[in-house]
Amino acid sequence: MKKLLFLFIILTSSFIFAQENTEVYVFDIRPAYEGLELINPRNISNNEGYDNQPSFISNEALVFAGNNEGQTDISEYNLNSKLQTWINKKTEGGEYSPQKFPSSNDVASVRLDKDGLQRLYRYNSQTGSSSELIKNLQVAYFAFYNDQKILSTVLDGDSMDLVLIDLSSKTADTIFRNAGRSLQKVPKTNSMSYSLVNEEGNLDVYLLDMDSYESFFVTELPIGIQDCVWINDTQILVGSGNKLYMYDTLGEPEWTRVASLEEYGIKNISRMAISPDGKKLAVVAQPM
Repeated sequence: MKKLLFLFIILTSSFIFAQENTEVYVFDIRPAYEGLELINPRNISNNEGYDNQPSFISNEALVFAGNNEGQTDISEYNLNSKLQTWINKKTEGGEYSPQKFPSSNDVASVRLDKDGLQRLYRYNSQTGSSSELIKNLQVAYFAFYNDQKILSTVLDGDSMDLVLIDLSSKTADTIFRNAGRSLQKVPKTNSMSYSLVNEEGNLDVYLLDMDSYESFFVTELPIGIQDCVWINDTQILVGSGNKLYMYDTLGEPEWTRVASLEEYGIKNISRMAISPDGKKLAVVAQPM
């Protein structure tokens, strides 16, 4: 395998969801001699404008923030039926980072209003109506641990704080300052993954044990990379350009190139998501 040499300039964290022309692609993935094999590509958004922030709601369906005639709404796509639907009632703002509640069909999403206000909302899966989940909290990004506990990053001036939200008690506790935007539950563990800005201005990945609330350092993300995804409980994947790189917590402490999407005409990979069974990968990128 080729070892990765990163020659990128660090990207400044952006709290405003940029409206670039991105698409959401889904691949079947499986281990290969060179790392990962990605096959059966599908452009599930196939839409002008901003289509981003995918999240699997099952092994065969996912939601993402999609361009709906100039407004960003919550799109659901079924990989079997190839049916795409809009699941929220139109609001005055835009809906971002949609994710399914762990034990409900309802969806949570960050609403960005025209006046710049950002709040976390719940969207009823049957009616599409919405209700604010927690008051007076400028949520930028979030990830579920369970139906009640949510790890989030909250706007704090020019930076973000890592905040643990408890919906049962309607409380929000700040854990760390200067957090990054990549948050997720690590598969088959009781840990959440988050990132913090280090002294060099890069992002370090940590695990938060949700029983003890102890944190453990994992690795530094490559320079210029803000997002990562856990394929399983030991392997982390990042995208850069049209290449994918992996860090194995049980292997050598280095990022290794494991796949290229160049043959599929894809560039500028940003976000990714993995299906619950680990067999499908959603990739946000731009067509070449």
